[in-house]
Parts: sequence; C-alpha cells; structure tokens
Amino acid sequence: MDSVAGAVYVVLELLIAVMCCLGNLLAIWAVRASGSLRKPTFCFMASLAAADFLVGAVAIPVAVLVDGRVSTSFNSCLFLSCVTLLLVQASILMLLVIAVDRHLRVQMPLRYKRSFTQRRCWAVVGACWLLAFAFSFTPMFGWYNRQTLAKMVMENSTTIVCTFLSVMPMTYLVYFQFFGCTLLPLLVMCALYVHVFRSISKRLQRSQAPGAESHAYYAKERKLAKSLLLVLVLFAIGWLPLSIMNCVTIFGGDVPLVAIYIGILLTHANSAVNPVVYAFKVPKIRSAYLRAWRKCALCWQQGVSQSTESKDFSTRTKSIEDLTKERDYSESNRHTV
Repeated sequence: MDSVAGAVYVVLELLIAVMCCLGNLLAIWAVRASGSLRKPTFCFMASLAAADFLVGAVAIPVAVLVDGRVSTSFNSCLFLSCVTLLLVQASILMLLVIAVDRHLRVQMPLRYKRSFTQRRCWAVVGACWLLAFAFSFTPMFGWYNRQTLAKMVMENSTTIVCTFLSVMPMTYLVYFQFFGCTLLPLLVMCALYVHVFRSISKRLQRSQAPGAESHAYYAKERKLAKSLLLVLVLFAIGWLPLSIMNCVTIFGGDVPLVAIYIGILLTHANSAVNPVVYAFKVPKIRSAYLRAWRKCALCWQQGVSQSTESKDFSTRTKSIEDLTKERDYSESNRHTV
C-alpha cells in the first residue's frame, strides 16, 4: 500500500480498537451487573466479550506492528503473530461452547440445570482458553515459514522486518486454522442451531396454551437462540472473506492487497459489533446498558448543575468583592476631602 492508504488503514484499525475495548467492557459490566454470571450462557458470553476486548486492546495493536513496521528477531515476530491468532481461536471455541450450551438446555432442561454449576462453567471457559493457546501457538513448535528463516541464515542476519506472512506459512493458515479450527466448528455450530430450532418448534407445537409454563420456557429459549445465532452469522461474515482469500492465494490465485486489508478490517470489526447485538437482542444486557446510560446521564447532570452553582457562587462573591472595593474607595475619598 502507498503511504495514504497505509495511514487510512492504521486510523481505521485504531477506531475499531477503541470500539472493541469500550463496547466489550460495557458488555462484561452489563452481564455482571445483571447478576447473570451464574448462568452458563451469560458466563460464556462474558468470556466471549473478554476475548473481543483483548482483540481491541492487544490483537489490533500487534497486527499493526507486524505489518512491516518493526524489525525483530524471527521468534519474536512469530510469537506476536501467534498472539493475534490466540484471540480469534478463543472466540471460535466460545461460540462453539455457546451452541452446545443452547443444544443441551433445550434437549435436557432438567438435567442441564442440575449439571451446569458455576464452577463447571468456568472450568469449561478455562479449557477453551487452554485449547486456543495450544492451537494458536502450534507454529512456535515447528510449523513456521522456513523459507524466511533459511534466508536469514544465508544473509547472516539476526532480525527481519516483521510481517505476519513472513513467519506464518500459508499451509498452517489454510489447512489447520481455516479448515480445522474455523470451518469445521462453524459447520458443527450451524448443525446444532438447526437442530435446536427444529426441537423448539416441535416442543412449542406439542405444548399447551401460550400461557403454559413449558410454552413460555421454549419461546424464551428460541428468542435467545436467535440472538446468539446472529452473533455466529456475523462472525462468519467477518472471518470467511479473509480465509477464502488465503485459500485463493495458496492455490495459485492472485488477491489484491487492498482486498486483503479490507478482509483484516472485517475480522477485527467483528469483535466490535457483538456488544451492539447484545444491546438490541438480549433483554437483560439491554436493561443493564440502559441503567448504565441513566447513571452516566445523571452524573453528567449533577456535574453540570454543580458547575453552574459554583459559577453562580463565584459571580456573587466577585460582585460582593467589587461592591466592597467601591465602598472602601468612596470612604477613602471622603476622608481625603
């Protein structure tokens, strides 16, 4: 890219990073404020929001750096590139866990409530992050771009201009990351959601009147499942274009550099849209957002009123001081005469 396009890319990345951090911090706070952390689905949603927050706080700045803006050792560049993949893999695994959670909640509601305790939910979250770490840092154990390392040895160089593709082999990105760690989980999640919606539809048809308890339960489950399915669809929209471009590249095709950068921006923007989905689609989180907004508005109004009162007080004080000075001056003139 030329300098202007590069500057535009960096500015867009920084804007997305700010949106990721602020939006997902608010989402985490909303889940906690609503008292829903003990519920498995909201526990997993909070973990997904944490991964999206780290995309803005860590992955995007690192992605900007490993775009040829720093010179590092080969291993340092490889480590930084793996960090960006870690957060993506954590998001995918959390989406998969959420889909499994929805499936179990619909298929076996009574056993589900007894089995999924808060401790077990956080154990699942921890296991997901460990798996994400193992999948993402596989290149550190040998599956890296050996051509770049061989070139460094031939040139007797200890540093390289750090770029993502200079250390990451396309075979790893396509065959392992895309086919194995992205596309396969997406297909499994789609199958789970299809089965969830079919099961809910059948149970709603067999249930009694709309006011019955079972009917209300499954209607609520369908509504939440639709919201979480939307999160999954947006994830696919954000990540599939870049993955498809990588497939085109590895099979000999030519992809414009601008298209690649647009694909990177889409992947990062995906982490910024999830809090918006929560705000419009999940009632508990929407209520927490509104409470936070009311508190901020109230604090702002109190600050404005206090500022106005302090200005009025200072104005009155100044007026009294001016009157006192004028009186003292008149009295001094009178004594002089």
